[in-house]
Amino acid sequence: MQMSWRELRHVKTIGERYLGSRHQDGSAGDANYGAIGHGYAAYRQPDPEIAGFLSRALGGARSVLNVGAGAGSYKPVDREVTAVEPSASMRRQRPAYLPAAIEGVAEKLPFADQSFDASMATFTVHQWNDLAAGLIEMRRVTRGPVAILTCDPLQLHRSWLAEYAPEMISVEIRRHPLISTIAEALGGADVVSVPIPLQCSDGFSEAYYGRPERLLEAGARLANSAWSFVEPDAEQRFVKRLDHDIKSGAWDAKYGQLRRQSHFDGSLRLIVGTRKW
Repeated sequence: MQMSWRELRHVKTIGERYLGSRHQDGSAGDANYGAIGHGYAAYRQPDPEIAGFLSRALGGARSVLNVGAGAGSYKPVDREVTAVEPSASMRRQRPAYLPAAIEGVAEKLPFADQSFDASMATFTVHQWNDLAAGLIEMRRVTRGPVAILTCDPLQLHRSWLAEYAPEMISVEIRRHPLISTIAEALGGADVVSVPIPLQCSDGFSEAYYGRPERLLEAGARLANSAWSFVEPDAEQRFVKRLDHDIKSGAWDAKYGQLRRQSHFDGSLRLIVGTRKW
């Protein structure tokens, strides 16, 4: 049985949501991008293979709404895209060739019903104050598919980071909503596992599955908001151990095959809701 919009508003989300609060730069979720987002765009560039999955999900849509658009990653260049982003720090990092993003939040989109052919949200739903409200809003303003790129919290243990950075993985598990919760809120959806390429240019944590040295860079960690919730002592233990194990060969002895593995089947998922209200 499909739930009504009113019933969907009561869908339970997981983790702390800081309801109704916004940081000084406008960040609307738990992460403060005014503090951590300054070098974000240098590490988080759209990956062509992942972008291909999104493009196929959007189908023939000409007008696309990008919610939580950040610094402009994954903006389809062959479509008319309207971007919404709450953080001023992230909006400032958008490339000059992209149109300015509208300040706004997923839970209250400033558009009329069925304004767009399709809508999308990448690496953002885990930071929304009210997941159900945001997804309902995306569905309301969209005539066709709603594409959500996110991580499955039940699959985060697949990464070697579960051994080296359990505190960070625990944060991610708490923050990310279940895939089934997102699909239900969209009124049903197709779920696609997205393989992560070895040279992935979008530097989320699993993107470095075969390039562990990159996570020794403070900027690489800072571009993943989960690290901002990890105690400094735990982060330094991670850096010290990883650096030691790379130099000693201990990391390669256990995980070295990942350096030659073309793709990693991790937690990355694309959820595509096509049901029209």
